[in-house]
Amino acid sequence: MKQMKIKGITDVFFDLDHTLWDFDKNSALTFDKILKLNHIDIDVNDFLYHYKPINLNYWKLYREEKIGKMALRFGRLNDAFSAIGYQVEETMIYKLSDDYITHLTRFNYLFENTFEILDYLNLNYNLHIITNGFDEVQYKKLTQSNINKYFKTVTNSEMVGVKKPNPKIFNFALQAANSVSNQSVMVGDSYEADILGAKSIGMEAVFFDIHNTVIDDDIKRINNLIQLKKYL
Repeated sequence: MKQMKIKGITDVFFDLDHTLWDFDKNSALTFDKILKLNHIDIDVNDFLYHYKPINLNYWKLYREEKIGKMALRFGRLNDAFSAIGYQVEETMIYKLSDDYITHLTRFNYLFENTFEILDYLNLNYNLHIITNGFDEVQYKKLTQSNINKYFKTVTNSEMVGVKKPNPKIFNFALQAANSVSNQSVMVGDSYEADILGAKSIGMEAVFFDIHNTVIDDDIKRINNLIQLKKYL
């Protein structure tokens, strides 16, 4: 294990959704709640089966600056209902979109070993967040899941005006952290946004890959957060 350690690191940057905060689990519980609240009688698992890839595609468009925040929030729901052949009024789509944001942070499941690895890393490194998520929601996720205390800085795409993998958000985060790229490492679940984004400015990166993604690149990867001990 010793030879795998990354040398010279002072600062560790984490993505939040799908890396520390279990987005899929919390999102599923939120949809179950808001669909019942609004008396929409559909199978939540069937809805989520269609919603998940639609949502990922909308986030890709958002990341690439092709759509804005409101288009993402409306479009992903509208398309998911269309995919299951369930008609919903436009006003209800907007209400569900607002309800989703309101209730999402009331569920705060974290990935296995989140506290253990943060406690471990906190002894020797400065810890930070870089996220493409919406400012008001991400702050609540961090505080209500009780992990906010670990992070010296939190950089989100809305404060910078660009999203990962744009180099500007990484450089902004480094400046906020008073660190430099060759002393920093990024940990995240998105190969494109987190790994390639970090590497583009000379940062080390560790891919949190619970789906065993097939990629050609020889990169550091883990499928459980506790495995970060191999590298840090």
